[in-house]
Formats: sequence, structure tokens, C-alpha cells
Amino acid sequence: MPAFASRLFAAESAAKEKLGWALVGLGRLSTNQLAPALQKTKHAKLVAVVTGTPEKEKLWAEKHSIPQSHIYNYEAFDKIAENDDIDVINIVLPNGMHHEFTVRAAKAGKHVFCEKPMAVSSQECREMIDTCRQADRKLGIGYRCQFEPHHLECIRLANEKAFGPLRQIDAGFGIRIEDFPQDDPKHWRLEKKLAGGGALMDVGIHALNACRYLTGEEPKTIVAQEVKTNPEKFAEVDETIVWTMTFPSGTVATCSTTYNYNGVNKFTVYADRGTFGLEPAYSYSGIRGTVEGKPIEKPDIDQFAAEIDDFALCIKEDRPTKAPGEEGLKDLIALEAVYESIRSGRTVEVKRDA
Repeated sequence: MPAFASRLFAAESAAKEKLGWALVGLGRLSTNQLAPALQKTKHAKLVAVVTGTPEKEKLWAEKHSIPQSHIYNYEAFDKIAENDDIDVINIVLPNGMHHEFTVRAAKAGKHVFCEKPMAVSSQECREMIDTCRQADRKLGIGYRCQFEPHHLECIRLANEKAFGPLRQIDAGFGIRIEDFPQDDPKHWRLEKKLAGGGALMDVGIHALNACRYLTGEEPKTIVAQEVKTNPEKFAEVDETIVWTMTFPSGTVATCSTTYNYNGVNKFTVYADRGTFGLEPAYSYSGIRGTVEGKPIEKPDIDQFAAEIDDFALCIKEDRPTKAPGEEGLKDLIALEAVYESIRSGRTVEVKRDA
């Protein structure tokens, strides 16, 4: 996008009371979380959708008052560049499609908000960052927990060293995917090409991200082990992984993730003079936590509305988001180290971008 056009677009976006939001991919997350959140946001509104399922077009048009001119399929996606009502494109597709549609969205002159994981490789993340930078478009990643009040309180306690230096973090997140039956191996979460990985990419990333923002550091070394109780169902992706990360300050994090049970959804921080943590930690609502056994009294918010409003304000005020593409890249670098440790059976030194 030429510089003068970019400045004009930015000025027009800043002048809008609510930025126009387009959802790309109308699965469960868009249907049950993002669309309802966009009914609550102060700085964004749903104005367009992109779907490959014709049956959904009429349903979404009627339910959300979206005109036919603002409904796109994947083949006609690039025509979105002609629609001035659309300011932000929210990528809610299988992980393996994040890179392609983020690049296409940026080249169409739109800001991009991409669900986590940002991509299926660190190289794809770098290309997404570069494309958005070249197009002078902002790129945000859907790390909703970083906007949730209980998490923010724990981050404050960690950053201020309220109980002294952090010594250890135990973090984990697991879910069951029994609703993805054995005779349906083509569900995208079980396909390497579309998912990039299994439980680690899907939900374990929350535990990893929490360890990073609690310590304020990047992991130095990672050692990991994988377990599969159902090698047939999880032939292409991971089922259960446990891993340990060491940080430059000396903090050690022990983490786990699984697609086999939903009994772990927490983090606990052990510092010199006390402990604090959350359980459940990563759910869409109902987050609970304690500090030295006493409850953390914070409101239960719509995490999706909070992250959407924050990104919209970053665009309107032309300031950085705290969850940019670089944040997604750092997680992918760590995730790749986890997988490398599993492949090699060794402790891996985590490579960092310069």
C-alpha cells in the first residue's frame, strides 16, 4: 500500500466510532465466542464474514444483519480490499491456513487479528510479520488471557516480585477430544498439515505463554517427552506432552498438555516467600485464583471482547499492541524447541531471533 494511501486509511479508521471487523472462518469459536463478543465491544463491530459453506451465509446474514455485499467465500477473498467498511480481518481458520490468509489480508490493506497459534512454524510467523510491516498494517494475535483480570493480577505480582524471585512454575492445560471420533480421522485438529501439531499447539500454548509472561523472559533450555495412548488416532499429531523450561533468571517451569483428559487447567507460581496461581486458568470464563490461599477478587469478563477492543484502540490511537506478531513468533520458537527435544531425546537450547 502506498504511504499516502496508508496514512489516509489510518486517518479514516481513527475517525470511526467502531472499526469494521470481518470474521474469516465461521466455526465454533466465531459462532460461540467472537460474534457474541462483537455485540459487546465499544470500539469494533461485526460487518463482514468469509466462509466456504454456502449454508452459513444466509444464517449469518439474518442473525447479524450482514448484507450480501459483505459476505465472501475464500475464492473471492481478495475482493475484500475494495470494501472500505472493513478495517480488521480476524483469521479464525485452522492453524495451517493462518499464514496464507494473514498475508492476503495485509496485502488487501487490512489490519489483521489472528487466532493463536499464530502459524505452524516460526518461519511462517516471520513472513506474516514482514508482510504486515511492509503493508503498514497492524498484526495482533489472539492471546485473550493477557487481557483477563486474574491473569493481569498474577503478572503484576510476578513483575513486582511481591513474594521475591520466582523459583518454579507448574503449568498445564488439557482437554478431551472424544467428540472427534475414532472413525473420523480427518478432523482438522488431527491432521498435521492443518493443525501443525496436536495438544501442544492447541491448548498447551496457553501454559507456555503464561510461563513467558509471568517470568517476563524467554526460555533458555527445553526438555520434553511425548506419550501416546492411542497411536492410531494421534498418528499425525501429539496427544500428551510434558516439558520443562529453564529461564535466564533461574526460574524452572514444568508444563503439561494433553488431548486425553480435561483435569489440568492451571498454573502455580512458587516464589521465595509465597505462592499464587489460577485454577481454572485458561477457560473462556470462570477464572479463579489464590494468593497465599486467599482468593483473587477480580471480575469475570468477556476475554474476547477485551482483546478485540484493545486491538481496535491500538489501531485508532496508532500504538503497539501487547500481543503483536512478535509475541506469536516467540511462542512458536519455543514450541519448535519442544518438538525438537522430543525428536532428539535431548535438552534443546532455545534459539532466539536477533
